[in-house]
Amino acid sequence: MKKYVLPLMILLMSFVYIFFIPPEPLPVKLLFKLIPMWLVIGYAYLQFPGVTTKTSRLLLAGLFFCMLGDGLLVWFVIGLTAFLIGHLFYMTAFFSQWRFSALGMFSLLPIGAYAWFMGTELVGALQTAGNEALIMPVLAYIAVISLMLWSSIMTGNPWAIFGSILFVVSDSVLSWNMFVSDIPYSDVFIMTTYYGAQFLIARSIAAFGRRYVPCRTPSNLM
Repeated sequence: MKKYVLPLMILLMSFVYIFFIPPEPLPVKLLFKLIPMWLVIGYAYLQFPGVTTKTSRLLLAGLFFCMLGDGLLVWFVIGLTAFLIGHLFYMTAFFSQWRFSALGMFSLLPIGAYAWFMGTELVGALQTAGNEALIMPVLAYIAVISLMLWSSIMTGNPWAIFGSILFVVSDSVLSWNMFVSDIPYSDVFIMTTYYGAQFLIARSIAAFGRRYVPCRTPSNLM
């Protein structure tokens, strides 16, 4: 039962933030927005294997920078930069667990099509709105999150894959709603997929840990 306490707390606090916390005052809203991520980071730490690995450390760093992005997104470019750094940590962690598969390589095609479509639509919307200064940061983010998604697919870890897919869905809804056109109930879609994504990525640490087999030395054979 104990192993379900923290996931249930994450679910509860996510529900409270999404459906009950008003937009103002902003400091209170930001506090409740960050609480689920603090819990997710704690949950991720509990997923560490007996011997801490490079992959687990990188994923924890990614979660931390995404948490910073949560709080800093009120300053869009700063928050976007924090999320981008988080995705770079995720991508590095996933590439360290590379497992070649033909299906994974084929996934580059739909991911590339997604990146091209989103890039084209967002650039057009930014130009129309006179926000040309945001074009390069937005394109860089699309490129990085697309590579992050592909790198997760190449791990073969279902927790990482579905978490990354949810992250792409969340950011796609956010950017479309912000720059292209309004999406009904966008806040609910964005945050439910976002918290789900971060939880699944945190959970993937345990699955990666099972691949780690310590060296058998005389000391641990005794």
